[in-house]
Amino acid sequence: MSDDPRPLMTRALDQIGALVDGTRSADLDRPTPCDDWDVRTLLGHLVGVPRRVAHVGTGGSPFDVPSMAELPDGEHAAALKSARADVDRVWGDDAVLDRMLTVPWGTMPGRAVGFGYVQEFTVHAWDLAVATGRTNELDPALAETCEPFSRQMVPAETRGGPVPFGPVVEVDAAADPYARLVGWLGRDPHVA
Repeated sequence: MSDDPRPLMTRALDQIGALVDGTRSADLDRPTPCDDWDVRTLLGHLVGVPRRVAHVGTGGSPFDVPSMAELPDGEHAAALKSARADVDRVWGDDAVLDRMLTVPWGTMPGRAVGFGYVQEFTVHAWDLAVATGRTNELDPALAETCEPFSRQMVPAETRGGPVPFGPVVEVDAAADPYARLVGWLGRDPHVA
């Protein structure tokens, strides 16, 4: 795996963009694999997090930008496109990769931050795809690439409390890449 997360971030954001664009108003109240979140709430998060990613890339505090955007129904796709443009602009600067950035889980080089957000976007794409019945639209290569990083950065024994992941859900090693990834991060891949 390259040590530059930006190509993967682009793919992960492309995947989210397509899923958000294809989300119907009839899906907004459906439950998601995220505890206590419906599709509407997840869409707000999928706009808020890219806004935060752009902001932290400039050296800003992650807590300056809410991770949950409050938007009227029907405005999520346009808001995500705008946030995405900011991510592309800020993260297009090679200097961001070695800049020390602060995120909710610590202060680290932009490379590590980028991979952390690739993981978040990839897992939340699965959440949205499961909730809306579109898992066939997921890019398995993203999950395949994220899994080793996730296993390294989110150890099995540090779950709960401030770590926003549940206990590992055991999945057969031959399972599809998303099942392995989300199972490692505490989601039940059998809901798909």
